[in-house]
Amino acid sequence: MLPLFDEPPTFRRDRLASRLQLLASDDVFIGTSSWKYEGWLGQIYTRERYVTRGKFAQKRFEAECLAEYAETFPVVCGDFSFYQFPSPQYWSRLFASAGPRLQFAFKVPEEITVREFPTHPRYGPRAGAANPSFLNADLFRTAFADLLAPYRPRVPVLIFEFGAFSKRIYDDVSGFIADLDPFLDHLPAGFRYAVETRNPDYLAADYFACLRRHGVAHVFNAWSRMPELERQVSLRDAWTADFIVSRALLRRGRVYEEAVDTFSPYDHVQDVNPGARGAIRDMIRTAREQRRRAYIFVNNRLEGNAPSTIEAILEDD
Repeated sequence: MLPLFDEPPTFRRDRLASRLQLLASDDVFIGTSSWKYEGWLGQIYTRERYVTRGKFAQKRFEAECLAEYAETFPVVCGDFSFYQFPSPQYWSRLFASAGPRLQFAFKVPEEITVREFPTHPRYGPRAGAANPSFLNADLFRTAFADLLAPYRPRVPVLIFEFGAFSKRIYDDVSGFIADLDPFLDHLPAGFRYAVETRNPDYLAADYFACLRRHGVAHVFNAWSRMPELERQVSLRDAWTADFIVSRALLRRGRVYEEAVDTFSPYDHVQDVNPGARGAIRDMIRTAREQRRRAYIFVNNRLEGNAPSTIEAILEDD
């Protein structure tokens, strides 16, 4: 027997897309960190679009799903660029694969932001060694910014993510500022820039003043050892630019590996974070009231499923 009424879908992609587009018309752009997640099938992605000869084709999905992502979200954060300097051919393929409207924020390669390479096997002989390219503005320009110049209208912000510096590297924030300030002064014009620090003690007046001098945004970031988002947005000095950038990545106290093990394959919310949700709503309200552009990115590892987190945030906005 057929039911009298259709069961309501658990995820309304069309409604989410409509709300995100309305916010984008007010210059508030909300998206996710990365996009190639099979756990989003049935939410953001339609499985049938990636079936070949009756089977789900993972390679096809990874190559083509960005176009479908763009049917819902107006912006995405490309985390992949942290690990490489993409070639001109790569950039051309990436922008062509998404359609003309999707905007991209990119993390700047760690070759620019790592002072000392971590002792991890993927760094090979460089593990534990000093990085001679740290804060090299010329390398950033020639190997990264210049290659993105043809796509500048679709690149609203470039993010410099700095991992936590030990006391051995910088005694305090003043040493970091002494290196960061001249670097920011030599960045090429034409892009918006944002800085993300993983040192909670760096959230001080001098650090924020340095960013403000250069019109660079502090990234409001949810991370394992950083103050919660709601604490960061309450800091008056933290609003350093005429635009807002936020990356909601991890719950405070939870390490990355734990989040991966807990939340994979990222197909549903498992750990609601009311504080982070409330802080993001505050950022949205502030952006609209003050007419600031905002770029807000939610990671699967915050709660378990970024699209559902964003949906819930906007339900109560």
